[in-house]
Order: sequence, then structure tokens, then C-alpha cells
Amino acid sequence: MSLATEFKAFIMRGNVVDLAVGVVIGAAFGKVVESIVKDVFMPIVGVLTGGIDFSSYAPTLYGDAKLGVGNVVQSLINFVIIGACLFLVVKLMNTMNKKPAALPAQPTTSEKLLAEIRDSLKNK
Repeated sequence: MSLATEFKAFIMRGNVVDLAVGVVIGAAFGKVVESIVKDVFMPIVGVLTGGIDFSSYAPTLYGDAKLGVGNVVQSLINFVIIGACLFLVVKLMNTMNKKPAALPAQPTTSEKLLAEIRDSLKNK
């Protein structure tokens, strides 16, 4: 079997294609979530915190060397906001997909007839 044939067989396996589709969709969804966080939620957080922007906070260690602590804090805030948003989206989807409770199955005519026979035999 040639290298090209083996590679084609590897690529065309279902799980590899599914993984590729998942990665592409995940990247696109990540951009949507990033835009929602940056354009919708962060302005609200900025208003609530008085316009504090943590990403610019970087204390100087020595000379021009700076410690980018602010970027870490901003990334943690973004992570919490994104996690909360995804939690709410998944919770909303779960409530929308919740199926109503199934009604108890009614006995068939043959089951009703058998129950009547059982009851009549019990009473004799």
C-alpha cells in the first residue's frame, strides 16, 4: 500500500473528518463568543467597575522588563464571563429540548380483558 493511499484512508476515516468539522465550528463559535464578550459584556463590566482596564497594568521589574499581570487578570475575567455565558446558553438549550413527561401507558384491550378475567377468578 502506497503512502498516498494510506494517507487518504486515514483522512477519510469518519472520526478524523468529524474532528476537523468540530475544530472549524469551534473556532467560528469562539470568534462569536469573543465578540459578544468584547462588544457586549466588557463595556457593561467597564461601567460597573468604573472603567478599570486591567490589561494595561504591568509593573516594571527591572529596566524595560515588565510583568504583564494585567493581561492575566483580564484573561481570567474574560474566562469567567465566557464560562457564564456558555453555561446560560447550554442551560437554555437544555430547557428548550426538555421533552414533556410521558403519560402512563393505557392498558390495551387484551390487557383489560385479562384483568377482568383475573378479577372474576379471584372473586370465585
